[in-house]
Amino acid sequence: MKPLTIGAVVRSLSEDFPDVTISKVRFLEAEGLVTPERSGSGYRRYSTDDVERIRYVLRAQRELFWPLKVIREALEAIDRGLEPTGPDRRPEVPEPAPDPDVPDPSPLLAGRAVRLTAAELARASTLAPGAVAELVDHGLLRPGPDGLHGEDDLRAARAAAGLARYGVEARHLRLFRAAADREVGLVEQATGVLRGADARRGREEVTHLVLALHAALVRGGLGTGH
Repeated sequence: MKPLTIGAVVRSLSEDFPDVTISKVRFLEAEGLVTPERSGSGYRRYSTDDVERIRYVLRAQRELFWPLKVIREALEAIDRGLEPTGPDRRPEVPEPAPDPDVPDPSPLLAGRAVRLTAAELARASTLAPGAVAELVDHGLLRPGPDGLHGEDDLRAARAAAGLARYGVEARHLRLFRAAADREVGLVEQATGVLRGADARRGREEVTHLVLALHAALVRGGLGTGH
């Protein structure tokens, strides 16, 4: 779909929101809730995502009576990969995408990459906030420079929460970080001479083989692989 002018945006929204005006859309831009691209001559150009973002804001104001502060926080969460769900469309942490190397019996959605605060990670994994901090201290979780956690941390936190139900504490999990770091080093050593697309394919293949070997050894050690 080609970009829309601000007038076309208002027309596309007017059926659901008869009171929307060009001034209203400009106000939402001034508040930082939508950021359309500008043409070379300075005209606003709105994408389909921009229009849906405006629709989200207008619905939140009209039906849920959210103040701008709450709407801004919701949009910021959506920008970090959380998904608007439920009748009030509040952003929630999505299920992590399937990990092809680790079978998971729970149903998973093919979600997009997320960036979660520590509090969001705690809620999504059922860990207490203190437990999340402890896992960070032990190196099991590694937030980025912005302090936010990615999808791999979400998987790790959920696994740690499940192990905690069997009495396995964060301090017991440090061996997993040490083992993972050694396996990362092995992958890098094995593929270090490759370049470009070969490097990407090589890392994917060696990583898959390393994880497959790890899983097979654990299963074999427990006598469950026969």
